[in-house]
Amino acid sequence: MVQSTLIVVVGPTAVGKTEVCIQLAQHYQTEIISTDSRQFYRETTIGTAKPNLDELAQIPHHLIDSLSVSQDYDVKQFEQNALPILENLFQKHSLVIATGGSGLYVKALCEGIDEMPDITEEVRNYWQEQYATQGLNFLLSELQQVDPIYFEQVDRQNHRRVLRALEVYHSSGQPFSEFRKKQESTPSRPFQVIKIGLTMNRDQLYERINQRVDQMIETGLEDEARRLQPYQHHNALHTVGYQEWFPYFAGKYSRDEVIRLIKRNSRRYAKRQWTWFNKDPEISWFDTNQPTEQLIIRLVEHINGKI
Repeated sequence: MVQSTLIVVVGPTAVGKTEVCIQLAQHYQTEIISTDSRQFYRETTIGTAKPNLDELAQIPHHLIDSLSVSQDYDVKQFEQNALPILENLFQKHSLVIATGGSGLYVKALCEGIDEMPDITEEVRNYWQEQYATQGLNFLLSELQQVDPIYFEQVDRQNHRRVLRALEVYHSSGQPFSEFRKKQESTPSRPFQVIKIGLTMNRDQLYERINQRVDQMIETGLEDEARRLQPYQHHNALHTVGYQEWFPYFAGKYSRDEVIRLIKRNSRRYAKRQWTWFNKDPEISWFDTNQPTEQLIIRLVEHINGKI
């Protein structure tokens, strides 16, 4: 029996994952499951660069537009939702494709993640208020006191990760770093995982990001963000492309500054994605300037070498 195989296609934002995955799915006559935490939400279409209607019509996609921005959702819930979908897909296909730029969600699907404590609404609201009133430096100071190990590891520009660590500590009484420790045995998966990374010259990618942002603006990103303004404090909107608009709507800076910040923050996000995925030795990298057909051929050779 041929082992079920999950091909995971990762890479930074704007590198071309959607186009490549659709061609791969057509070649293998299979379906795609999203691991992009920014594309789960129905109301965030323009700013998350979801596959367009034509692309969605070509290949069945799963876990895109599956939530509302008003719903709280975390990586553990994603794992619980995604695995049954994947199991059902393997009943029809020996090979399935997963894609997205959210490294933690990829890890959850491929390996599982350590159990995390439930966060009470009281704790979550308290620390959101502390961030809003006292800022990121205050959160970092608190984290350094309660969890110096994770303080040395965390991306200190990513307030969501800092908030998460403080929430975990104050909900459980244990440092976040304790929950992140590798367990003695990696959770097994009943399928083979093959990881493919897409990349390109950094200057070229940054230019693509800038062009994508300009296209989003032309398509109506400002109006989309304005409609979502009542939900701005939900986690779904603490993301590049939306969070920059809310201070502008409050009169704090200009529209040109919003666009500049979205481009800058998108480039920074891409850099963080590269950093995350480059740490994974299981990823085989392909430059998207190569013909897609060549990528598919090399991918098939890779699979045949593993089965």
